[in-house]
Amino acid sequence: MKNRDEIAQALARSGYIADSELATAISLMQLLKRPLLLEGEAGVGKTEVAKALASVHATELIRLQCYEGLDQSSALYEWNYQRQLLAIQAHRGENADAVEDRIFSEKYLLERPLLAAIRRDKPPVLLIDEIDRADDEFEAFLLELLSDFQVSIPELGTIAATTIPHVVLTSNGTRELSDALRRRCLYHYVDYPDVDREARIIVARIDGASTSLSLQIAQMIAGIRKEDLRKVPGVAETLDWAAALVGLDVKEVPELVHETLMCLVKTHEDRAKLTREVADRLLGKVA
Repeated sequence: MKNRDEIAQALARSGYIADSELATAISLMQLLKRPLLLEGEAGVGKTEVAKALASVHATELIRLQCYEGLDQSSALYEWNYQRQLLAIQAHRGENADAVEDRIFSEKYLLERPLLAAIRRDKPPVLLIDEIDRADDEFEAFLLELLSDFQVSIPELGTIAATTIPHVVLTSNGTRELSDALRRRCLYHYVDYPDVDREARIIVARIDGASTSLSLQIAQMIAGIRKEDLRKVPGVAETLDWAAALVGLDVKEVPELVHETLMCLVKTHEDRAKLTREVADRLLGKVA
């Protein structure tokens, strides 16, 4: 895959409908071998980009889910302490240096996502999900890995990348990322899809969804997103709602809209705002 049209078509075959800007970003990511930082609201499909890329390249998806307090050992490697203790007991009485060399070897090394990603023979897709949830210290450590694609393990030495993974980082914008991290990445903001693209997403992902029903669903969702809601429904909620309507054999969106809104609104406050009157008003704008 080189140009954006080829990339968009390949992603579509894997079930991801990308816009031209995202396809261009992926094209440049592959050309320059740079990480791609995807930023946007929760639920717009950032994580799905990495999954689709892994499918397109027929390669492994290695995911690192970030969270507050994430440290290097959880992301990079750990030693299998239980097996090491058993080995020490089994070789009690032997030369201490020999035992140490034995227990600090590949046999007792537990790969975590970052180390696994640089040691694959075929480049995997490395997804660093919700990097904004990690601490500044972890982000600083990540900078070194993304710059050199090698890590240092004191007991084993420096391990250089066998292959360079396709790196995708996602951020929901809960914390401002450092300029240093942004400089090392290509950047794309993933927004909610427009009506036509969301309708295509529904057709591609939901078996049995007709073109007309998918378009009506996308139009209704677009209207709901303009309401003053605490939690705006994302693409995942759109697909849940579409699957529910198809499963209930709904042919036109006006059927069972109010009864199935629990697929879209996830807070009591938002449910109170989307009254039957509001739903009827939005339905009036659906073709």
